[in-house]
Amino acid sequence: MWNYNFYVYITTNPEKTVLYIGVTNDLRRRLYQHTDNKGNPKTFAGKYYCYNLLYFEHFSHINYAIDREKQLKKLRREKKDVLIDAFNPEWKFLNAEVGE
Repeated sequence: MWNYNFYVYITTNPEKTVLYIGVTNDLRRRLYQHTDNKGNPKTFAGKYYCYNLLYFEHFSHINYAIDREKQLKKLRREKKDVLIDAFNPEWKFLNAEVGE
């Protein structure tokens, strides 16, 4: 199996009240898509304006990334908050750091 770059990420809305968890092979492109899609009622991230990056993890294999995404989606909100706090204590929007 080939090694590639895959990311599990968490975005939020401007008020930081809604979290969206996803997986992608191009984090920069995916953030652009979320930003471009804001307000679109046909998607969860669009409907709730989840385009601000708070957290991400890098993986070399898609299966590991998908497994981690599923694991994170099962967590209660409090545990997701603890994960974000450890990675990004100020809950800064990290879009510019990945070159949005």
